[in-house]
Amino acid sequence: MKRRVVVTGLGAVTPIGNTVEEFWKGIKEGKVGIGPITKFDASDYKVQIAAEVKDFVAKERMDFKAAKRMELFSQYAVAAAKEAFEDAGIDMEKENPYRAGVIVGSGIGSLQTVETNYMKIVEKGPSRVNPLMVPLMISNMAAGNVSIQLGLKGKCTNVVTACASGTNCIGDALRAIQYGDADIMVAGGTESCICPTGVAGFTGLTALSASKDPMCASIPFDKDRDGFVLGEGAGIVVLEELEHAKARGAKIYAELVGYGSTGDAYHITSPEENGEGAGMAMKLAMQEAGVQPEQIDYINAHGTSTHHNDLFETRAIKFALGDAAKDVVINSTKSMIGHLLGAAGGVEFIVCVKSITDGFIHQTMGTKETDEECDLNYAVGAPVEKEVNYVLTNSLGFGGHNATLLLKKYEG
Repeated sequence: MKRRVVVTGLGAVTPIGNTVEEFWKGIKEGKVGIGPITKFDASDYKVQIAAEVKDFVAKERMDFKAAKRMELFSQYAVAAAKEAFEDAGIDMEKENPYRAGVIVGSGIGSLQTVETNYMKIVEKGPSRVNPLMVPLMISNMAAGNVSIQLGLKGKCTNVVTACASGTNCIGDALRAIQYGDADIMVAGGTESCICPTGVAGFTGLTALSASKDPMCASIPFDKDRDGFVLGEGAGIVVLEELEHAKARGAKIYAELVGYGSTGDAYHITSPEENGEGAGMAMKLAMQEAGVQPEQIDYINAHGTSTHHNDLFETRAIKFALGDAAKDVVINSTKSMIGHLLGAAGGVEFIVCVKSITDGFIHQTMGTKETDEECDLNYAVGAPVEKEVNYVLTNSLGFGGHNATLLLKKYEG
């Protein structure tokens, strides 16, 4: 028998707010966190806009000495994890630390560390490299730092599946609790690679929008979409075994009831054209939850604003839901905060939880006229206020990684 798993804590650092409260307020107001790149001089770059985190001061969110030994992606993860843990009200003095774990992923880790230290090698020689270069750079250090900061000694891993990382991390954390490896898991994703290498690399792939207008750059499902906007931040949640949460009187936001994960086996950057891989991930999540397509109220789409993703994800939704696809409300949070890569799934999971608790589905900002084949209900023009009982959230990653989570309103 699989154990039931609930969400008891939320933490976020995003381009429109550095706490969940600020972030969700921005979502409800339709705030767009995209603007000119300030982290480096992008005047010679074809792409000059991104969705940067603003006014984040690490020493205000964690121990100053510890923060100095972390790059931004780890700092964002620790800040969001601390918020989620405090939100959950967990007292580790009353818990077995080996029953509490961490699965926090980053698609890339720190390109900034690579850039800085490569220039030191070229200009001053290899002996001048930062002794902490490797632990600053490698992507698993977000999970490691969260574990250290919170005193969690259970399973501590990171899933790296490009833009599906955050969703796969939460899915694997679900499994850890369902099958008895842990009672508490801190899970999600984090990313910060708005730097010369990151922007140049994604531009070279022709993956980024070349728009100079922040309000018309990330426009998922729109006929004029031309690529995604690079974002950064972290989305971390606390998952807990239901009886454990009830025994300590925790507030319960929602129940996590389904997880599907597949591989396209098709192409290194493009999703499968017929959408079957991503569609099967959705089907598997619904199958685990015992939920029919007609019961799904809302889908938080991967919705990157690239031509291929939005078209093929639309096909995937039709494959998974059949005739019910036309009745479900779909949106893309990336229209407001850009694409947070490995952090996207964690932040979008929080949006799904808040949509359940508040009965509010945000509009897909910036999108005006949808593509002819993108013919579903993408919440264009206005948010939707309705009771939300069942939600799917999708993440698709380079390499053909597909991940879907299914949340439901908690009913006791």
